[in-house]
Amino acid sequence: MQIVTAEEAARHVADGDTVVIGGSGGGHAVPEALIAALEARFLATASPTALTAVHPVGLGDKATLGAHRLRHRGLLRRVVCGTVVDAPGIAQAAAEEEIELFCVPQGSLSQLMRESAGGRPGLLTEVGLGTYVDPREGGGSQGRPSDDPPSRAVELEGRPYVFYPAVHAQVALLRGTTVDAAGNVSMEGEAYFGEMLSMAQLVHNRGGTVVVQVARQAGAGELPPKQVKIPHFLVDLVVLVPDQPTTYLTADSPAYAGQARVEVTSLPPLVAGPRALIARRAAQELRAGAVCNLGSGISTGVALAAAEDGMLDQVVLTNEQGLVGGLPMSGLDAGAAVNFDAMVDQPYQFDLYDGGGLDLAFLSFAEVSGRGDVNISRFGGRIVGVGGFVNISQGAHAVVFSGTLTAGGLETGWDHEAGALRIVREGRSQRFVDTVEQVCFNGVLAHARGQRVVFVTERAVFEVDDEGRLVLVEVAPGIDVERDVAAHVGFDLRRAPTLRVMDRSLFDRSYPA
Repeated sequence: MQIVTAEEAARHVADGDTVVIGGSGGGHAVPEALIAALEARFLATASPTALTAVHPVGLGDKATLGAHRLRHRGLLRRVVCGTVVDAPGIAQAAAEEEIELFCVPQGSLSQLMRESAGGRPGLLTEVGLGTYVDPREGGGSQGRPSDDPPSRAVELEGRPYVFYPAVHAQVALLRGTTVDAAGNVSMEGEAYFGEMLSMAQLVHNRGGTVVVQVARQAGAGELPPKQVKIPHFLVDLVVLVPDQPTTYLTADSPAYAGQARVEVTSLPPLVAGPRALIARRAAQELRAGAVCNLGSGISTGVALAAAEDGMLDQVVLTNEQGLVGGLPMSGLDAGAAVNFDAMVDQPYQFDLYDGGGLDLAFLSFAEVSGRGDVNISRFGGRIVGVGGFVNISQGAHAVVFSGTLTAGGLETGWDHEAGALRIVREGRSQRFVDTVEQVCFNGVLAHARGQRVVFVTERAVFEVDDEGRLVLVEVAPGIDVERDVAAHVGFDLRRAPTLRVMDRSLFDRSYPA
């Protein structure tokens, strides 16, 4: 192990290298100083070039940090990741076909790091079949066409699978908290473990260079052995960054690292309006004892709604990054939590999800078709990717999708006296369409798997019926089905024989007088 500067570490990346990068979302264990040094070297010397960057989770602050730093023309040849929602420059480079971009399931890519480290041929999985990440449907390609996709369709014992060949990487850019004199690395101050160990093993086993950014150095024998996440012999270079923040937004949070519990005397209220209403209605799907996942967007409000109803302590909340229990954060800090019960390496969390251990998932949508297909990855000219969505939605026993019926300027109000929802101004664009741009959740296959699928909006609730078609089952008080629902979906609207009326109390609470 050698302690070097970030600039010196960046010189170990050569033209054409494959670089695996640890970290998650808004700065959670992201080796920002190493990424910044790589960017600076390229801007100063036009080297290295034609890199392949692999990171299971999106990295960035949705503006200038993280993977966005690697957007410069010529620096990258290809990116394989879960999502680029955090790195707008990468999305733009892909849209302009400057680079190859494959947005594949976060869980599959995380597990692939472990399989690659073990010298196995790759990852064989059913996750993604029937969606846009299915190799027969493009394999998750979002950028310049490629003749070397990162996955292929195979058949084993008569059943189809997605096969991701092992990743052969030359450099790993990782992050920990403390390094001791021998080079052992701990992660006690991090909000995320991810697959740092697997990435280090992967690169070490192929004779590459493992670089770890840490905040501090400890003396020999000072680290408790069971606290070491990356053993010394796997670590080649260490870069000390004493002021590395817990996340981009939060400079120092022992609570995010599980080192302290915080007293939650009061939770922030749900912001009044349709998002609060949707979160409260979605939370009605919770059942005591259920193991749940909360996605991004509107679904993040489900935890607050559950707390209001006294359900938060009766369910097990998890997130795909590896946390179990606690109160999840939102915004740029999403992926972190406080007062959690456990933090496990990300590949193992996805083993739970893929293996059927998830009872209920709360997710958002961008587009929905009459077949119950859902798109979140590419719409309106915007490239987003899927993150953990495909693993979560395919593995859960029941899925609750949340969103407004229309988008773009939608305004609603609640007439307390009449007990009726009013559409003050309709959204400019439909979200329930005849055909989604990209299939991220296959409604027909979900029906075949026996999943319960529910769609919650501010004015209506839909389910996928026994024929694998979307059917209207519930409407808000005061809503005219033809005028306010059927007229704003792009398919023939099926209705349940008896339509239920959404609970009026949800609206009274979500639209204060």
